[in-house]
Amino acid sequence: MADGHGLTDRELRTWRTFLGIATLLNQQVEQQLKDNAGLSHPQYEVLARLSNAPNGELRMTELAGVALTSKSGLSYQVTQLEKAGLVSRRPCTTDDRGIIAALTEAGWTKLRESAPDHVDLVRKFFVDPLTAEEFAGLSKAADALAARLGLTSKTMTALRERPA
Repeated sequence: MADGHGLTDRELRTWRTFLGIATLLNQQVEQQLKDNAGLSHPQYEVLARLSNAPNGELRMTELAGVALTSKSGLSYQVTQLEKAGLVSRRPCTTDDRGIIAALTEAGWTKLRESAPDHVDLVRKFFVDPLTAEEFAGLSKAADALAARLGLTSKTMTALRERPA
């Protein structure tokens, strides 16, 4: 039966469950990263995305794309990471307007130290509760949603690269 707004009871229940799961997972990740690494989830994502790039560096515009954040939001996070000595910025040698963000040695160290706990949490709350068949279904559904939302294959590839 539809709720009067075009969703069946099952669709509405699934939507609300999805929102609750996403909120609770994000809270768990945020708290774990704050407690264990002194990082926010967006800051960890910046470090992780830089670690996947050649030489640990990316143009800020590319980084914003793979970190799925706005340029202003990214700029704020990179500024905080720069103050902590985990990231540095420099002008792009091939484009006067471009800025390169790069992991520092301290940034590499912070990521290596924090990644195992982060991966354990992802495994505990996201992977392990599901059977292999359930996880395969979730993976397929996530790919379909990503495609519908217009995530490019380049962005999806970057999102899937390690670390978690």
